[in-house]
Amino acid sequence: MKEFELIKQFFSKQSVSRKDVVLGIGDDCAVLAPIENQNIVVTTDTLVAGVHFPLDTNPKAIGHKAVAVNLSDIAAMGAKPSWISLAITVPEVDEAWLEAFSEGVFELCEFYNVQLIGGDTTQGPLSITITAQGLVPKNSHLSRSGAKAGDWLYVTGNLGDAALALQNILGKAEIDPEFTDKIRSKLDYPKPRVLGGQILREYATSAIDLSDGLIADLGHICQASNVGANVVLDAIPLSTIMRNSLLTEDAINLALSGGDDYELLFTVSEDNKVGMETAMSHAAIPVTCIGQLNASQTISTTLNNKPTPINTVGFEHFSE
Repeated sequence: MKEFELIKQFFSKQSVSRKDVVLGIGDDCAVLAPIENQNIVVTTDTLVAGVHFPLDTNPKAIGHKAVAVNLSDIAAMGAKPSWISLAITVPEVDEAWLEAFSEGVFELCEFYNVQLIGGDTTQGPLSITITAQGLVPKNSHLSRSGAKAGDWLYVTGNLGDAALALQNILGKAEIDPEFTDKIRSKLDYPKPRVLGGQILREYATSAIDLSDGLIADLGHICQASNVGANVVLDAIPLSTIMRNSLLTEDAINLALSGGDDYELLFTVSEDNKVGMETAMSHAAIPVTCIGQLNASQTISTTLNNKPTPINTVGFEHFSE
């Protein structure tokens, strides 16, 4: 099977067909007709085998995650995902692998009404790059730079489960076999907070998705907004599996630095706290206040109301 046969068999059969796609897969470019008074947000993420996912990961999970991490970026901007382009490099044409991979891609795209509009296929070491685009009402997007001293710091969901799953795969942490599949799904099948991001557009002053770890991603908000923050370590939401698998200190450190959560970290002013919490509750999206911003331009942490220095950082490429 050659390149264009591969594209036709595995990537041209999507059920989603958006009205704003004038021309999709099969030409030199896609042609789109975005809605008036909407801004387009664009993001690109690459997943490399052995770096972003273990080599033996189910191909359906790889397809799902490749889309999910991009949609998580779209969510952090408060936007609604619309289109993706896919560039995939594979060592050989493995039809069973490609069938499962494309199933993972299309399953998530169908859920969010996202259309695959083009891309590229090449031969080489396994690597997946997706460019995702979304729509947001004009001049209403979220960013990292709107936070103010005094704003409250929140996260959605629980933190650290995906990192715990990876630690378990690497033989560095034990998990009760009864919960192995559940915790592994947090690593392989992250759920982007797309609806949550759109709700937060009305309330949040800044937002970012948690891909590299809480401390690293909070640092991006602090730097962009020229603020500092105090994080209350005992307020960080941890799952029961995390609490039962690790000592409290180890669980907190993993939640701070592990990454791969794809939850939203965001800031809210005092005036918007109640409204935000009510709106997110109505959407069944759990949120937890984990601290407050200040003017210090540094990140501090407390545990049991006492200053508690930490020695952990998030993931960063080329840091070693």
